[in-house]
Amino acid sequence: MPIVAHNDLPTFNRLRTEGQNILESDWAIHQDIRELHVGLLNMMPDAALAATERQFFRLVGQSNQIAQFYVHPFSLPGLPRGKKARAHIERYYQPFETVREQGLDALIITGANVSGPELTQQPFWSPLIEVVDWAFEHVTSILCSCLATHAVMQFRYGQPRQPLPRKRWGVFTHRVVDQTHPLVESTNTLFDVPHSRFNEVSRDQFEAVGARVLVESDVSGVHLATSPDGLRIVMFQGHPEYDTISLLKEYKREVQRFATDARADYPPFPDNVFSRKAVAVLEEHRHMLQRALDRGREPPPFPEARIADGLNNTWRDTAEGVVGNWLGLIYRVTHNDRCLPFMDWVDPADPLRMLIRS
Repeated sequence: MPIVAHNDLPTFNRLRTEGQNILESDWAIHQDIRELHVGLLNMMPDAALAATERQFFRLVGQSNQIAQFYVHPFSLPGLPRGKKARAHIERYYQPFETVREQGLDALIITGANVSGPELTQQPFWSPLIEVVDWAFEHVTSILCSCLATHAVMQFRYGQPRQPLPRKRWGVFTHRVVDQTHPLVESTNTLFDVPHSRFNEVSRDQFEAVGARVLVESDVSGVHLATSPDGLRIVMFQGHPEYDTISLLKEYKREVQRFATDARADYPPFPDNVFSRKAVAVLEEHRHMLQRALDRGREPPPFPEARIADGLNNTWRDTAEGVVGNWLGLIYRVTHNDRCLPFMDWVDPADPLRMLIRS
């Protein structure tokens, strides 16, 4: 069922132009269809704020559940923002206090860019703990993306992330290792997931706190895990929300950082993204760029359009399946369905089981 356009957020029009079914709020109120309210805590930096917003809206909108989805974006105080992003947030996003007062059925927390290795020193640390602690008690399920997973594993479970030898960057093949969980029901058992991170939480760390590991890769490690109850916290280490061109745009930004001396080395290619033809075009651009810099000339334009048409998306269908399953479970919990298979894993005193029995 559709996402409801409950305000004039530009993402709604963008999704309409892509062919997605967006329902106007004055029509939605006349439909005899259950509402689900999904919060989106967007902590991404300015350059990726709107794109990340659209990516998660798309996944929710394509979930094919029998509900009308109201997605409520909000951010956190203290995150550095430029004028344009700050104006976007002030106009279209809700304060957390409003979200907390109105309540949510589900919450998605994006990743974030950090400066320095210590998460506890980041400006979002204390406000994020406040949001997660509230949601753990009052929201059926929290879906964490990448750095949000690392933060939750540290402050809630005492498992700090560990630095990788080099950035894990690219698209990697994963397999479902626990096919009994309803989050991976009817999904491919082998599928790809994009990653972009310098740190990880290992399988041993997830299992040490009783978390359930559902999807992992021999190369990129755990992608999908849940809290011990199976639903309260759902954790991604990868980025299944990424667009087909997301990693290309990240690579372009790194090339531009090199061109402006923001990084000393030329960026390596993300793994398993570019074809041999694309690599040849990008190597040619590298030589042209270096020659221009050596001669003090204007850098040549990055050949984004020449590369983008040849990229493939090998993760979107499974991403939509997992998010659809997640929202379907939330729908059933909020309807007090007592037949959920994951409930066998939940401690009898857990508030989640109380939701089912109420």
